[in-house]
Amino acid sequence: MMRGLYPILDTTTLRARHMAPLDFAAEVLRARPCALQLRAKEDSDGDVLALLRELAPLCQRAAVPLVCNDRPDLAVLAGCDMVHVGQEDAPIEAARRIAPHVPIGVSTHDLNQLARAIEARPAYVAYGPIFPTSSKQNPDRVVGLDGLRAASELARRASIPLVAIGGITLERAPEVAQWADCAAVIAGVFAEGRTLFEQASALHAALGARG
Repeated sequence: MMRGLYPILDTTTLRARHMAPLDFAAEVLRARPCALQLRAKEDSDGDVLALLRELAPLCQRAAVPLVCNDRPDLAVLAGCDMVHVGQEDAPIEAARRIAPHVPIGVSTHDLNQLARAIEARPAYVAYGPIFPTSSKQNPDRVVGLDGLRAASELARRASIPLVAIGGITLERAPEVAQWADCAAVIAGVFAEGRTLFEQASALHAALGARG
């Protein structure tokens, strides 16, 4: 079951911080998050595939599912555990044709999108942004905790895990954990005075991870 921290390895963010992707992965995987997603919007197909193939054994050793953002074709080639698609990516039906044996998660940003996604029975639904975020150039409208609560009712009724997205910090994590199974985090895993492992572990616990 998905529960706790769902860190996103965003290559654009890491380049700005002069951090190597495998170093980032090694640290956050020590916290045993519920999954690790590669998000590489500015990278070539070849670079994404190569990085996925390097991340796969790290995730396998940590028993953490590896998720490929946007690209079901690359997910299949790299042997990823899951693929994640957004509203501007291939529809879940098309992604399933490309990767019929790979579980698929879907991003949604309003209750209508969420209801349509639930009908397709994905592996999980993501909802947000819950809070303002700087990780996307053109973020969707903030839904807030009230929006997350409404999304939680729909997702739980359908028995589909709900992933909160957007602006989630360690301070906000306990509130988010009341309504979401886990939370996808990019910038929030970085904290002044704490290692990535320490911050990821704290987030994982605050978001309701067990044991």
